[in-house]
Amino acid sequence: MPWQEVQPQQFRAFEKELDGISEQTMEDHYKLYENYVNKVNECRKALNDVDWREAQGNQVYSYTRGLSVDYTFALLGMKNHDLYFGHLGGDGGVPSGRFAELMEQEMGLESWQSAIRVQALNARGWVMVGYDLNDGSLFNYVMDSQNLFAVYNMVPVLALDVYEHAYARDFGSASAGRNEYVEAFFRNLDWDHVNRQLEQAEAAGRAASQPELKDQ
Repeated sequence: MPWQEVQPQQFRAFEKELDGISEQTMEDHYKLYENYVNKVNECRKALNDVDWREAQGNQVYSYTRGLSVDYTFALLGMKNHDLYFGHLGGDGGVPSGRFAELMEQEMGLESWQSAIRVQALNARGWVMVGYDLNDGSLFNYVMDSQNLFAVYNMVPVLALDVYEHAYARDFGSASAGRNEYVEAFFRNLDWDHVNRQLEQAEAAGRAASQPELKDQ
């Protein structure tokens, strides 16, 4: 179906005072998100307006290459923040539900809680906990930019933004400040939302694994 114009969503995280993440940081962060949404629409319009019969392509530089690559940056910037803001505003605590059950089987829940904190220092942009539709695994994916190192058939169920804009105002930009921010992130995480994302991913995985029904 043709592209539809997208609109910024509203999130429960902005209706309450978060523990350790300031209202000003959240407001500034939301403005960044709104810009991604606007640029998604702008890129879609520009891509629709290209006369591909006349367009020139070049792997070093061309208008269509730049537009296509930058569209992925804007689109994943929007999608990643949809998930990030969507699962903030909760009561935090230890992982629970289906996520905890699967992660305990995967690598041990305590080990995962240590691992994602290490990966939060390794990443330059995002850490995604993703469900793999092919093998049903849960894994921490480091993404140095929101459109780099995304993995095919990986469905993000938890998104940790570690760009400095997410925490520098509240905690400073040093590694110690990032550590404090990560702890604040988990204090505000809504595990019910994470589990809903995981349940949807598992359902998609089951559907993808079913053999196609042949016409009778």
